Amino acid sequence: MSRSYKVRNQHYLYFVSFATVNWIDVFTRREYKDIFVESLKYCIKHKGLEVYAWCLMSNHAHLIIGSTGEKLEYILRDLKRHTSKELTKAIEGNIHESRRAWMLWMFERAGSQNPNNTKYQFWQQHNHPIELSTNLLLEQRLEYLHQNPVEAGWVEEPDHYLYSSARDYAGQKGLVEVMLVQ
Repeated sequence: MSRSYKVRNQHYLYFVSFATVNWIDVFTRREYKDIFVESLKYCIKHKGLEVYAWCLMSNHAHLIIGSTGEKLEYILRDLKRHTSKELTKAIEGNIHESRRAWMLWMFERAGSQNPNNTKYQFWQQHNHPIELSTNLLLEQRLEYLHQNPVEAGWVEEPDHYLYSSARDYAGQKGLVEVMLVQ
């Protein structure tokens, strides 16, 4: 996590965004998106992660989260580490991935520039957590997060996008257990 952005109060909710290195559009295939979703579910079940909202775009993720278990920065570290390993493994093994060699080369190149990595770097280092200390901030970030797929032109309505909590907020069943903001 970046030195300038920290989770200062574990009792607040945080808006967190993180992106793939070089903003590579990895999440264009369902199997890659599902790895991210399963990792979120694991953190909810085993690490005390509370997800209030989420959206996975083609090259980045937005979350509104809290924790009743481990510290948020530890959960984020573990989430990013696990998804990084699983996603690079999935890309390596996907013979139908036309961009496989290029993506792995980009991840390896980024990894070689960071002494914390053994081979690949999948995610950018920073998370930029923003403390949601007021209802206005929370509402603004929730709206921004759910409008992302609409602004990208992927769907006309936020709840039409499967990889987002907008479905939960529209009264439908989403992919991840979400604690709705009241």
